[in-house]
Amino acid sequence: MTPIHAFVELVSTATLQTLSMVTFSTIFSLALGFPLGILLCVTDPVGIAPKPALNQVLSRLVNVLRSFPFIILMILLFPLSRIVVGTSIGTIATIVPLSIAAAPFVARIIETALREVDPGVIQAARAMGSRNGQIILKVMIPEALPSLVSGVTLTIINLIGYSAMSGAIGGGGLGDLAIRYGYQRFRTDIMIAAVVIILVLVEVIQFAGTRISNRLIAKR
Repeated sequence: MTPIHAFVELVSTATLQTLSMVTFSTIFSLALGFPLGILLCVTDPVGIAPKPALNQVLSRLVNVLRSFPFIILMILLFPLSRIVVGTSIGTIATIVPLSIAAAPFVARIIETALREVDPGVIQAARAMGSRNGQIILKVMIPEALPSLVSGVTLTIINLIGYSAMSGAIGGGGLGDLAIRYGYQRFRTDIMIAAVVIILVLVEVIQFAGTRISNRLIAKR
């Protein structure tokens, strides 16, 4: 295999690993964080189903999880990764801590987006006899959709950064490539390639998210 082919294979494999980590961790973090964000919003003292005690418990839980630096959280979750996927090292194992690290962030984004919905719209839906579930699904989420898209975009960008950091402790992907081959083996070309690909991924995700959000706003 020629040096060029070896270089392309290394970079392409690492890129696919990063895309895999980010894609699956986005899905799982949304599955965990979306319901939690809705609960945080609706159980607030000024929400549509106020439950201050539950809201305080959930809010503190989210704050505690958000306060952990990702590298430390990933190390703490090694045993869970081993239980879930059978290993604590590699691309698949990294999806577990990535999902858990992003879930509280997603929850706050969802909560903030839903809070921005005009209370008058909610009151109008309530006056027409809508129940809480209908208000959430048919009023709050559709009205908050542009903000939700922006929030999901920000989540994906953060997960790209987290996935790069996970390379420091055997997480695989572009971060692992930059550290093991670029830094430890003094391959500046590989280091630059990893950084450029990460920057391109962030730009593409941000561009797509902004376009979708703007179109949703224009359709209102």
